Amino acid sequence: MVGMGRYDLTDREWWQIAPLLPAEKPRTGRPNHDHRRIVNGIFWVHRTGAPWRDLPERYGPIGTVSSRFYRWRAAGVWDRILAGLQAEADAKGRLDWDLHFVDATIVRAHQHAAGARRTGAIGG
Repeated sequence: MVGMGRYDLTDREWWQIAPLLPAEKPRTGRPNHDHRRIVNGIFWVHRTGAPWRDLPERYGPIGTVSSRFYRWRAAGVWDRILAGLQAEADAKGRLDWDLHFVDATIVRAHQHAAGARRTGAIGG
């Protein structure tokens, strides 16, 4: 790959997740596109929040990158990566399982946003 993009995995990060990915060269059929390039493209989309159609060409065809993301999601690959990274960090004593984070995002709607029909009398 030519140069590293802002959101690309470092060599260290890549070597941590590479063993957790499916085989790049399947026993039969056409070989896959380079996993690192595809993963960097997937991460670019998710880190920037951009739509797939804005994926820079350096990551490969949009259809290839997006279909790999969705196929791996359906196959549980991302869950296995997370579990593998957590197990590795836990084995090194780098995880505190007593610490938890909860997203406390609150979105308030205007009182008229509920869409209920108002009536003149209380109770009906």
